[in-house]
Amino acid sequence: MLYLKNLGYHPPASHTEILRSVNLEIVPQTLGLIIGPSGSGKTTLLEILSGLAEPTSGQISWRDRELLPEQLRQLAGLVFQFPERHFCGGTILEELRLGHPEITTQQVEIALEEVGLSHLNWLTSPYALSGGQQRRLALAVQLIRQPQILLLDEPTAGLDWSMRRQLVALLGKLKQHWSLLVVTHDAGELMEVADRAWTIERGKVDEIDPQAWKMKRPQGVKS
Repeated sequence: MLYLKNLGYHPPASHTEILRSVNLEIVPQTLGLIIGPSGSGKTTLLEILSGLAEPTSGQISWRDRELLPEQLRQLAGLVFQFPERHFCGGTILEELRLGHPEITTQQVEIALEEVGLSHLNWLTSPYALSGGQQRRLALAVQLIRQPQILLLDEPTAGLDWSMRRQLVALLGKLKQHWSLLVVTHDAGELMEVADRAWTIERGKVDEIDPQAWKMKRPQGVKS
């Protein structure tokens, strides 16, 4: 269980706080969804949870132990928005093994199987993949590290409706074994697999009821 208590972030260059007294918990084997507009603090929150930035107030705990940024980097796996822009390997295999030369063939097989890419040739360039396959590969890159929690920034951005549906189905499957926290500006189909949900506005996070949100959503509308 990951706990955030009164988490705040106010960088010196900013006149206002980017995150304000954020309190939430991420339960094992669930998918949490945070919805908010651009500039609301979503990506900053993920950067703090992945150890890439330090909060200026509050604390983050795993079970009953407060965590430092270097510990968060081990605990969490972050999938950036448009992760394909961050690929560095010339092949799928190179991408999975970057920084982890000890990774075994079996671990590669398991990671690709988890994300539905086991049919691909490992010598294929990541840039030869479709947009949906690239998102899946980015997930495999994190899964192979065996983090406790997966953090995803706008995972369906830029994908067509069919690819979004496939990716949402994959996330619904992954939450059976992992904890997931997803941030997005448009919940769309993601709400269908969310166990808990929050809105974020000007750095303030408030919990909402996923079931109530689904009931209010216009029928027949594809997000």
